[in-house]
Amino acid sequence: MATFQSSPLITLERIASQLGCSLHDEKLALHLDEIDDLKHFRNYFHIPKIKDIPSSDQSSINGTEDCVYFCGNSLGLLPKKVKTYIDEELEKWSKMGVYGHSNGTRPWGLGDECIVDLMATIVGAKKEEVALMNGLSVNLHLQLLSFYKPTKERYKILLEAKAFPSDHYAVASQIQLHGLDVDKSMLVVHPREGEETLRTEDILSVIEREGDSIAVVMFSGVQYYTGQFFNMQKITEAGHRKGCFVGFDLAHAVGNVELQLHDWEVDFACWCSYKYLNSGAGGLAGAFLHEKHFHTIKPTLVGWWGHEFKSRFKMENKLELSPGINGFRISNPPILLVCSLHASLEVFNQTTMKALRKKSILLTGYLEYLFNYYFGNTKPNSQKPYAKIITPSNFEDRGCQLSLAFYLPVKAVYEELQKRGVVCDMRQPNSIRMAPTPLYNKFHDVYRFIGILGDAISTVEKQPKD
Repeated sequence: MATFQSSPLITLERIASQLGCSLHDEKLALHLDEIDDLKHFRNYFHIPKIKDIPSSDQSSINGTEDCVYFCGNSLGLLPKKVKTYIDEELEKWSKMGVYGHSNGTRPWGLGDECIVDLMATIVGAKKEEVALMNGLSVNLHLQLLSFYKPTKERYKILLEAKAFPSDHYAVASQIQLHGLDVDKSMLVVHPREGEETLRTEDILSVIEREGDSIAVVMFSGVQYYTGQFFNMQKITEAGHRKGCFVGFDLAHAVGNVELQLHDWEVDFACWCSYKYLNSGAGGLAGAFLHEKHFHTIKPTLVGWWGHEFKSRFKMENKLELSPGINGFRISNPPILLVCSLHASLEVFNQTTMKALRKKSILLTGYLEYLFNYYFGNTKPNSQKPYAKIITPSNFEDRGCQLSLAFYLPVKAVYEELQKRGVVCDMRQPNSIRMAPTPLYNKFHDVYRFIGILGDAISTVEKQPKD
């Protein structure tokens, strides 16, 4: 695969020219898969068959074929080693009972610590800056309890408009916990009139203008609805210049884009692991605390697992708090969730985020080109196309995901895609999110999807209008 000094379209055009074919020729997709250095990773995952997708219509399609799975932004696919690792722990439990806490590849008492270095590599952090614990929203609450200490002058939390609901609710409840007015203390940044995504200069302008009253800047890394990858480094630098703490919800960023949490001096971050990290529904979440805060930021709520390991079992009820993020741990790690995350992180650590990102840029760029070629043009006798991409066109400002806003009835299009074996998700009011994931998606998946989308649109176009 080529590196990207320019747009993925230029790379696609060059390869197509060498093959003597057009960019929308199936030959290009097959060749891109052939030269893909990461193609073997697909074999590490279970790819659902069309016949096993509950909403598929097997009367008109080949049900034994792999589905087109573009939903890694919602739930990643199952790594094949998950069952092996879970079976190992069940076997240990059955044979040695309580002794499993201190024996085996993943001693239960240290299960999270056995794999935390694998996670730290993915988020660009030091091992001691990362903990695996709880769920994302729980971790966000724990971190905000320590970082959000409003004063009369500095009491606002800044976040993007239409942040994911759990983030919005968490921020609102933290503000209310301090007896403050949410309308006055929650500061949100909206896109400009007629635009879908936020401009970096507008975010920085709000921080510069309002920064003296902002206690915490709390943004997404990648916006769940539009797929926009925010410039985390610039946002962090801007927040720090105004004396704000800066944290991120990385649910849609971790395992998707390159992150350098330590070098960017992000204050705190949290993430789930069941999307691009493929740990399974409700998987073990992660949290980051920069080492510069290890001796100044303390957890507001503490539990036994935040106590230093060397004296934890003295049972003296005299807290010796672990420094940094490890002091935020409250309970012992759920070992079966550790197993599923372990299986996925091992796959990630057989490559690099740089290599995955390189493939992702080309894969999503290929989807963008084909979508615009076939469906982005104006419909006959109409002023509108069938749909438009609302995700930023600049590949540096997005991850895997493209969000497609339809002018046709979006639910009808979504249902027709499901019938034909495409797994994606719909978000109101009118978008379908597609996320070709570099670990297990092929370029031919993109080619197949475009043909299926054409059939789906044709079907919806013929349906009687209400």
